[in-house]
Amino acid sequence: MPTVLLARHGETTWNRDGRLQGWAPTPLTDRGHEQARALAAAVESEYDVDRVVASDLRRARQTAAHLGERVGADPVHRSAWRERDFGRYQGFPHEAVFENHDRLSIPRAGRDAVDARPESGESLRDVRERVLSGWDQILEASGPDDTVAVVCHTGPLYLLVGALGGRDIVDSITDGEQHNCALNEVQVDDGAPTLVSENRTEFLDAPTP
Repeated sequence: MPTVLLARHGETTWNRDGRLQGWAPTPLTDRGHEQARALAAAVESEYDVDRVVASDLRRARQTAAHLGERVGADPVHRSAWRERDFGRYQGFPHEAVFENHDRLSIPRAGRDAVDARPESGESLRDVRERVLSGWDQILEASGPDDTVAVVCHTGPLYLLVGALGGRDIVDSITDGEQHNCALNEVQVDDGAPTLVSENRTEFLDAPTP
């Protein structure tokens, strides 16, 4: 049965400042690089990774580079795993955008927010469909004993982990939690996914060997 490891990228300055990153080429902070190295060490110690796939955005590429070097696999970058495109709101403070634009806020607009698009951006439904397409491509390319590591972003992880757990888009977002370099494990048996672990971060506090 294939095993798919899903991880969020390491910390960036925009994470720290609470800004919407979207598709911006934001780099990892020093702490973000440390988190990525800890993630890579944990994955190497627990799994035999065959392939590394990552979002093609800079922060995910940098995180995946640490992982790929550690497990001996060159990362393959795919746009399907990008963060949500926030369009003209990219770089704005997260709280200000969702407080001032009710149609984008699930707490205020409810299910209508699922299909609301920021100007020049994507809706939550758009992102979910894109990420599920990327998920299908992973499974199609994986043998029964393969282990694949995927490095991406908060939004895709909320939506994919939620979908694999049978949650709708609203519950996926409101119930989701994914810290920087958090690790999730999914095992797939005959096409049926089982979420084995979610948002693991304990290794981030351990010394990196």
